[in-house]
Amino acid sequence: MEPTDSATPLNVCVFCSAADLDEVYTAAAREFAELLGRRGHTLVWGGSDVGLMKVMADGVQDAGGRLVGITVEFLRSRAREGADEMIVTASLAERKALLLERADAVAVLVGGTGTLDEATDILELKKHGMHGKSVVVLNTAGFYDGLKRQLQRMDAERFLPVPLDDLCTFADRPDEALSALGG
Repeated sequence: MEPTDSATPLNVCVFCSAADLDEVYTAAAREFAELLGRRGHTLVWGGSDVGLMKVMADGVQDAGGRLVGITVEFLRSRAREGADEMIVTASLAERKALLLERADAVAVLVGGTGTLDEATDILELKKHGMHGKSVVVLNTAGFYDGLKRQLQRMDAERFLPVPLDDLCTFADRPDEALSALGG
C-alpha cells in the first residue's frame, strides 16, 4: 500500500503496554497505528504480540506499514511472528538503546511501569542532549494527566534545564500525536 500523504516515512518508536486493556485505550492505539501504517511509517516497538503492543502491530501492518520489533531474550516467546524485522537483545537496557537508535521519533502510549521507565529514560536522554527526536505522549482518556502535572511543576520550579515544551508534547488524540511527530 502506498503512503496516503507526501510526508517522508518515519521510523516511529512506540512505547506501550503488553497488557490487554479497555476499549478506550485499544481504540486510540488502533487509530494511531492505522494512521502510521496508512502514511507509510514503520513501527519500531518492543516486538511483543500481546496486549496493546499487538493492537499497534496489527493496525500498522494491516494499514500497510512496516514492523521492526526489538525484544529481549526473556520475552522471546511473546515475539510477533511475521514482523518485517525482529531483533533479540540480551537485556532491557540494550533493548531501550536500540529502540531509540532505530527511531526517528518516539510516541508514548498508555502502559505500566515498563512504559513509564522507557518514557522517563527517553526524556532524560533528551534533556542531556543525547538525542533530539520528537517525543509525544498520547494522553488517552487523561491517562497521563498526573505525569503532565508533575513535569509542568518540575519545569516551573526549574528542575528541568530545558523547557518542558522542548522535551515532549502531550496530545489527547491520535491525529494530534502523529502531527506532533511530524508525520
